[in-house]
Amino acid sequence: MSALPKLILKKGKEKPFRNGHPWIFSGAVAEVQGDPLPGDVGEVYSSGGEFIGVGHLNPRSQIVCRLLSDKRVETDLSFFRERFSKARLLRSETFNPLPDAFRLVNGEGDLLPGLIIDRYGEVWVVQCLTAGMDRSKGLIVQLLVEDYQAQWVYERSDSALRHEEGLAERAGLLYGNGFPESVMIMEEGARFRVDVRRGQKTGFYLDQRANRLHLRTLSRGKRVLDCFSYSGAFSIHAALGGAKELTLVDSSQEALAAAEGHFLMNRLQDVKRQLIRGDAFEVMRELSGPYDIVILDPPPFARKRGQLPGASRGYKDLNLQALRLLEEGGLLFTFSCSHHMDWDLFQKVVFSAAVDAGRKVQLLERRGHPMDHPVNLCHPEGEYLRGFVCRVL
Repeated sequence: MSALPKLILKKGKEKPFRNGHPWIFSGAVAEVQGDPLPGDVGEVYSSGGEFIGVGHLNPRSQIVCRLLSDKRVETDLSFFRERFSKARLLRSETFNPLPDAFRLVNGEGDLLPGLIIDRYGEVWVVQCLTAGMDRSKGLIVQLLVEDYQAQWVYERSDSALRHEEGLAERAGLLYGNGFPESVMIMEEGARFRVDVRRGQKTGFYLDQRANRLHLRTLSRGKRVLDCFSYSGAFSIHAALGGAKELTLVDSSQEALAAAEGHFLMNRLQDVKRQLIRGDAFEVMRELSGPYDIVILDPPPFARKRGQLPGASRGYKDLNLQALRLLEEGGLLFTFSCSHHMDWDLFQKVVFSAAVDAGRKVQLLERRGHPMDHPVNLCHPEGEYLRGFVCRVL
């Protein structure tokens, strides 16, 4: 390990990393010893020479190191095997039995910065967001095949986050033959067809599982408006929960076609429903309602902190329109997946929308990630999904 390149931190900058934060920004570094390439493993030391940890280095990124361990470890097959085993233990304790669709590795939350692994049946989807994880891809695939009996391993590293690491977006089959057009999964009795190659994120919104199931328990006899519905997972659970009428809004005709397929697949062909293609902001202004439940699950409006003012206006407009459409006693399920939109700001945005809509609103619950999407307590940046369940008085 002595031949590894080294980062020497500026005086007084070591405390966050001693406490477990995995990201070291270039501004915290006083000296680089060696000539590291993107993705190299290196050691980190305090200004006084104290060993801090081992991590993936990338001199091309503003985040010059992502710490993997506070011990001197070899980041070989056995290292990844141990981390995968600990991640799988959490999922085994969370789900009994393990479902056929879940997240095995959630980046920093599972002490593997830059790596996402989702399972859909016999397909394992890998997302490598950093140069270090990109260079570890062979070990990752080997483990999934040998230890997890993956029939297929598919890469969905087609994220713009890779640009910050100096990497091009990539997607394609890493292991297996005759890759299927889609994968069938079950979610608490609901059947869905996942398009791993072209679908959003890694093919499906696994992070909303618990929130979909919660909606299901509240939907009997309700009129439900599902905005940004994608392939209809919220609506399917609402229908299985006894919703009497559903309106789905999405800008993609392909997504709405998939949603209709899910109604048929789940034997919900007799459920009264309307599928509307269009921009949710515009469609909601044309709807008259009233609805008993409105779901807002938009894409991220603020990928960078500087975009927060515009994002706040967008979230406010959406929530204002939703509150306008809700029946007295109706429920609003509203979400933000912009990690720069913290809980306090998001609540203020919804409050402002309620004031402008002239509605009195109760906050019933805060909703977030499910347990297979853990967040490292030392790394609050890993928390991105925030949701409120509100009730109109």
